[in-house]
Amino acid sequence: ASAGVEVDTITCNAALSACEKGGQWAQALKLLDQMSSDGVVSDTITFNATVSACAKGGEWHKALRLLADMASDYVELNSITFAAAVSACEKGGQWVEA
Repeated sequence: ASAGVEVDTITCNAALSACEKGGQWAQALKLLDQMSSDGVVSDTITFNATVSACAKGGEWHKALRLLADMASDYVELNSITFAAAVSACEKGGQWVEA
């Protein structure tokens, strides 16, 4: 890692949270993919931030895909996960999906 910063789940989650707050859903998805490629473990916080970023960007289908990924990767889904997914569906006008 450059500048002595260790790339781990915590630092990646901080970056994903920044992406979510800045509405950078595409960057959040890229970072999530990079984490996987680099062998960095994704956790509930990782996915929650990414689902929220997708929700803010109106990318409801990507948010729902992340829920499926969480389940297949045995990552715990919680109330924050579901609230973000419902928010994504709401913003996308996908009431049936919600």
